[in-house]
Amino acid sequence: MSAYAHPEVLVETDWVAAHASDPKVRVAEVDYDPVANYELGHVPGAVLFDWKKDINDPVRRDLLSREALSALFRKAGISEESTLVLYGDFNNWFAAFAFWVFAYYRVGNVKLMNGGRKKWISEDRPLTREVPPPPTSHFTAQEPDPALRAYLEDVRSLLPQVKAGKVGLVDVRGPKEFTGEVTAPPEYPNEHAQRGGHIPGAKNVPWAQAVRDDGTFKSREELEALYGVQGLRAGMPTVTYCRIGERSSHTWFVLRYLLGFSDVRNYDGSWTEWGNLIRTPIEK
Repeated sequence: MSAYAHPEVLVETDWVAAHASDPKVRVAEVDYDPVANYELGHVPGAVLFDWKKDINDPVRRDLLSREALSALFRKAGISEESTLVLYGDFNNWFAAFAFWVFAYYRVGNVKLMNGGRKKWISEDRPLTREVPPPPTSHFTAQEPDPALRAYLEDVRSLLPQVKAGKVGLVDVRGPKEFTGEVTAPPEYPNEHAQRGGHIPGAKNVPWAQAVRDDGTFKSREELEALYGVQGLRAGMPTVTYCRIGERSSHTWFVLRYLLGFSDVRNYDGSWTEWGNLIRTPIEK
């Protein structure tokens, strides 16, 4: 089987276990619900990144600021020289979102643990409730890379090219969300939009189709077939979206790092923005 386009950004659970005492490696668990996950037991040495509190702005609907990211990394003992390994719940949904945010701020040497929390536990590897004291560190985040993020007006302007098949637009939500039968799954009642459906011209490739039952990513050949059947290819500019941007960051990771798409952006406003706006076109 062919290797992923950028295999260096993905590490296996045994690699993480082997580097447990490496002072140059910092591990972070990214959770939607830390009480149900990190606080019950986490990879030894891992710090917590709370998706709501740490990776998002506390007031605006936006990502954390450059200054907030710098403070977060210093608090976690992460420096410019660190190798940062991210993992989390929901098959790395929120870890992938954090990966995308850190890439947006040009953080180097960040990796995902393949399979996330689920695979670590399934292999009966050790968990701890102990919160590690972080070492002293110095970190200053860079200015963001606009090539990795799409905004509402970017997507609007791309619709003619999407219709012409020159730009890929990937809706990674479930089929019932895509058709508008539901506006949000019942487990996320606060993420509804006023209207159901999808952005015109979008292709529906649910994020979960990219992973195996154990949460690890499928082979490159399987992934190329999955997206290729929808007409998506590495040389095509592509935008991913979901409901709030977390699942689409997972697909963004797959397209950019596993399949080598050179121009792929995550539209984190996603359906909760698009589906709530007056005179914004939708399809069902």
